[in-house]
Amino acid sequence: MKHVKPIVLSISALMPLPAAAASQLLEPIVITAPVISEPLTVVTDPKAPRQPVPAGDGADFLKNIPGFSSVRKGGTSGEPVLRGFTGSRLSILQDGASVLGGCPSRMDPPTAYLYPQTFDLVTVIKGPQTVRYGGGNLAGTILFERRTERFSAPGTRVFGSALAGSHGRNDQVLDATVGAEQGFLRLIGTRSEADDYKDGDGTKVHSQFYRWSGTAIAGWTPSDDTRLELTLERSDGEAAYADRSMDGTKFDRTGYSVRFERQNLTPWLQRVEAQAYYQYVDHVMDDFRLRRPGAMNMVMNPDRTTRGMRALIELPVSAAGALTLGADYQDDEHRGRMAHAPAGMEPELGARNKDLTASQFGLFAELEQPVSNGRWLAGARVDRTKATVESAGFGGAAAGEEDRDTNLAGFLRYEHQLSPRLIAFAGLGQASRSPDYWERRARFATKTERSSQLDLGLGYRTGAVDFNLSAYYARIDDYILIDWAESGGRWQVAGARNIDAEMLGLEADVGWALAEHWRLTSTLAHSYGKNRSDGRPLAQIPPLEARLALDYDNGDWLAGLLLRGVARQTRVSLESGSIAGRDLGPSSGFAVLSLHAGYRPAANISITAGIDNLFDRTYAEHLSRSGAEAVIIGYQPMPRVNEPGRNFWLQASVSF
Repeated sequence: MKHVKPIVLSISALMPLPAAAASQLLEPIVITAPVISEPLTVVTDPKAPRQPVPAGDGADFLKNIPGFSSVRKGGTSGEPVLRGFTGSRLSILQDGASVLGGCPSRMDPPTAYLYPQTFDLVTVIKGPQTVRYGGGNLAGTILFERRTERFSAPGTRVFGSALAGSHGRNDQVLDATVGAEQGFLRLIGTRSEADDYKDGDGTKVHSQFYRWSGTAIAGWTPSDDTRLELTLERSDGEAAYADRSMDGTKFDRTGYSVRFERQNLTPWLQRVEAQAYYQYVDHVMDDFRLRRPGAMNMVMNPDRTTRGMRALIELPVSAAGALTLGADYQDDEHRGRMAHAPAGMEPELGARNKDLTASQFGLFAELEQPVSNGRWLAGARVDRTKATVESAGFGGAAAGEEDRDTNLAGFLRYEHQLSPRLIAFAGLGQASRSPDYWERRARFATKTERSSQLDLGLGYRTGAVDFNLSAYYARIDDYILIDWAESGGRWQVAGARNIDAEMLGLEADVGWALAEHWRLTSTLAHSYGKNRSDGRPLAQIPPLEARLALDYDNGDWLAGLLLRGVARQTRVSLESGSIAGRDLGPSSGFAVLSLHAGYRPAANISITAGIDNLFDRTYAEHLSRSGAEAVIIGYQPMPRVNEPGRNFWLQASVSF
C-alpha cells in the first residue's frame, strides 16, 4: 500500500489527531466534504477532483461545501450563496484582489472569473469573524490563494489535469513552475468547454460555454523570509444563459498585481505585507451570437475598472500571540453602452458612459491571543465609503449625487479546549455594508446594512470519530431587499428598500472510520430567514440539505458514493429577492446519488471516473433563475432552470 499525506475526509478538523490514528488515514482523491482547520474556517484543495464534478468556476466549486448553494442560470457563472446570503454580503478575494463583475444583471458575479484549479488553497471564513479582508462581510470571507513554495535548489514543478465528460465536457489545466533559491516563474493555463446539457427528462438546456485563462507569476525569493511577486492574468470566454433573453459572448478580464512580504524583521515586528492590484473587465452580452436571433439584434457592452491596495504589519504581543494592523483602499468605475440593429446586421456601439463610481478606505486591527486551554480572537475596523452618480437617472438619482458612509465592524471569539478531544467556541460579530452597484442601480438612496451575529459551536474528535456542531443567529437592521414586479409577462427589478430581518441556522457533520480503508461522512445544513418588517419569510433562503458519503481508499484503489438530499421549501416571498434573483415559489425536495472510483498507478498519477445523478433525476434547486420568461427558439421554457441529468466524467492528473 502506498502511503500518502494523511487528511481526514470530513468537513472539519478542529483538533489534531493523535499520530497513531493519523498514520492510518489517506489523502482522498475525490473530495466529498472539505476539511475545516479551525472553528468557522473551511480549508480545501481546489486541485483535488471532487464529486459532483464542478463546472469549472468558483460558484460551482463552492457549492460542494456545506452551507453553500448556487443560483443556476446555465452551464456556468452561477451565483454563490452562503447561509442565504449572496452578492456583496460575501467578500470574495483572488490572491488578495477584488474582482467585480460588469454585467448590470449579474451575468458575471466575481466567481465567474475564478478558475479553481489554478489556485493552491481555498479558505472560507464563515460569518463576520475577521476584519482583515475588507468590510461588509456579513456572510463570510472566501479566499482563493496561490502559494508558490520557495525552491531550495534549481528545479521544476508541474501539475496537469484533463477531464472529459457528458455533454461535450472538455477541460485542461497546466500549472508549471521553474525556479531556484533566488526566484521563480510560474505559468498557469486553463481551457474549459461544454455543450448544452440535458436534464433528467432529456430536455436540452441552453447552457453551452467556453472559457480560458492564463496566469504568469514572477517571484523574487532571496530568503525564506522575503518574497516579491508580480502577477499578470488574462481570461475570456462565452456562455449561454437559459434564464434570460441574452447570452454572455465576452468575459474579457485583465489583472495585474504586485505583492511584497517580509517576515521576522525585528523582535517587535513579525511581518510586513503590501499589495497593489488592478482589474479590468470588458463584458459583452447579446441576443444573436449563441442563439437563433429574432427580428432585432441587441448588444450591451459594460466594463468595470477596479483598483486597490492593502498594507499590514504583524506585531508579536506574547510568545504565541500577534496583533495585525492594516489599511486597505479600493475604487471602481462602471461604464456601459448598448446598440440595436435589424436581424442580420451587426449593431454599432458608440462611446461608453460612466454611470457610477465608488471608493472605500478602511483601517483594521486583529488580535490573536492564546490563553490556558484556549485562545481569544478579536478585531475591529472602520471603513469610509463614497458613491457618486455619474449618469442622470441612475437609481432614480441626479448626476453628481453622492452618498458617503462610515461603516464599523468588529468581532470577538473565544475557543476553549474542554478536554483533549472536545472544543467549544462562541463568537460575536458585527458588520456594516454600503449598497453595492446593483442595489444602487435599483435605488441609489438605499441605506447602509448592519448585522450583528452570534456563532456557537462544539467539536469532538478521536482517531475513529469526529463530530462538529455549530449554530448562528444574525439580526440585520436595514437589510437591503430587492423588490420585483411583473410587467408584460416578465419579472423585473422594481426597486430596493431597507427592512429589518433575522437569520438563524444550524450546521453539523460527523465522520466515522468504519474499518480499515472505509469512512462514512454525513453533513447537515439548514438556514431560516424572516422579514421582521413585513412579518413574512425572507426571500432566497435555501432549504434543509443533508449529505451522506461512504468512501473506500486503500492507497491504490478508491471508490465511493455520495447521496445528497434536499428538503422542499415552502417559506417564500414571491415579490422579493436579492440582486441574484427572486423567489419563484415553493420548491420540491429531491435526492441525488452519485458514484466514483479511481486508481493511482503511481504516487504522482491519479485516474478517477464518476457518475453524477446516477438515476437521471429531473430536479431544480430552490435557488434558481426562471427559464419560463426567456423565449429561446429551439428550447423548451421551464419554471426553474433544471440541473443536469445523468453525467459521466473521467479525470486524470499528474504532478512532478
